[in-house]
Amino acid sequence: MADDAAIDYTLNNPDTLTKYKTAAQISHKVLEAVSAWCVEGAKILSVCQRGDKLLEDEVAKVYKGKKISKGISHPTTVSPSAYVTPYTPLSTDLEEAAVALKANEPVKIQLGAQIDGLGTIVCDTILVKTDEHKNGEVSGREADLMLATYYANELLLRLMIPPGLLTSGTEEEKKKAAAEKRPTQTKISQMVETVVKSYGCNLVEGTTSWLFERNEIEGKKKIVLNPPDKEGKTEGSPEIGEIWGVEIGVSLGAGKVKTIDQRPTLHRRTAITYQLKRPSSRQTLSEIVKKFGNFPFSLRQLDDERAAKVGVVECVRSNVLRQYEVVTDKDSAPVARLLTTIAITKNGVVRLSAPPALDTARFKSDKKITDEQILKMLEQPTARSTGAKGKNKKKKKKPAKKATEEEEEEESSEDE
Repeated sequence: MADDAAIDYTLNNPDTLTKYKTAAQISHKVLEAVSAWCVEGAKILSVCQRGDKLLEDEVAKVYKGKKISKGISHPTTVSPSAYVTPYTPLSTDLEEAAVALKANEPVKIQLGAQIDGLGTIVCDTILVKTDEHKNGEVSGREADLMLATYYANELLLRLMIPPGLLTSGTEEEKKKAAAEKRPTQTKISQMVETVVKSYGCNLVEGTTSWLFERNEIEGKKKIVLNPPDKEGKTEGSPEIGEIWGVEIGVSLGAGKVKTIDQRPTLHRRTAITYQLKRPSSRQTLSEIVKKFGNFPFSLRQLDDERAAKVGVVECVRSNVLRQYEVVTDKDSAPVARLLTTIAITKNGVVRLSAPPALDTARFKSDKKITDEQILKMLEQPTARSTGAKGKNKKKKKKPAKKATEEEEEEESSEDE
């Protein structure tokens, strides 16, 4: 621990960003593989198990021989159409273990890796492939949902940029831009909601973006979209040098959610200490601390799944562990989610682990965004060009696609 205290884990240390990027590369590789496995009839349990195995294999290849922690920052989860929260069934719950993916349903894939406690998490929504229609055009409400989610995410990422950071012009103009007030929680929600309503959709209530810190994916700051009550308040604003997990959730329904009567299988250790009474509880907690630290985990990742189901009961009751309830859309309407881990640098937003840019040409909708202010924002880059290789390539792109490609170029020059 003394050694940890002496290490600079801020972005001022180039090694920190390198570790984040290494974790992100693993997350991207596994996300691509898991997405390919999500075909009609595939068992969700099997997909999640294969995803975690690949995460473990890829993590084992990096930082060999180094005395640092490394592992999974979020287990592989595959959430069916109306599910809002990450979902990962257990092999010992036979009914859930048999759940298979349905053709064309939107499923949310979430996973992540961590190096030295520096975790990246990514979530993408895909439409389950069929043999007949693997890369064909998508129309109707599915197209509306996917386009709404994609553009809402692009707008939210731009709203994460501190005022004036990317402003060009004289020093006076830059100072004036930097002095502008940040958008309030209400304003951010309203702007993002304008995007999703353009496509006849609604924001999922309580969708939260968190500040990421070392060994912590729910830091001291958060941004809450469409808060369901006064408790869901935004706390703090994004600043240069911070890592954030930026999340967007969109529903074809009203955006209201409900907790369903289903066993929570995702848990995470809290900061609370308690003298557990049952030996099985202490044994389970010891394994959790050793394997996962403070990162989320699935009960199926523990050595004995049946024993873990018993062992976590006292841990949850005493608040040593937090269990993630299973939440779905209240109307059972299809839901899409995206989660991007970003670094906010002096040159703007760097997408560390991000869902692939949507191929908007495949999605046909009779709806579109008409708000001029939002359209103008979507045309703006999320990072300043720093002369990275290939800087003049692919300039003539649609705004939503251009943004992601600029980030890929930006990453190679952000180690300063």
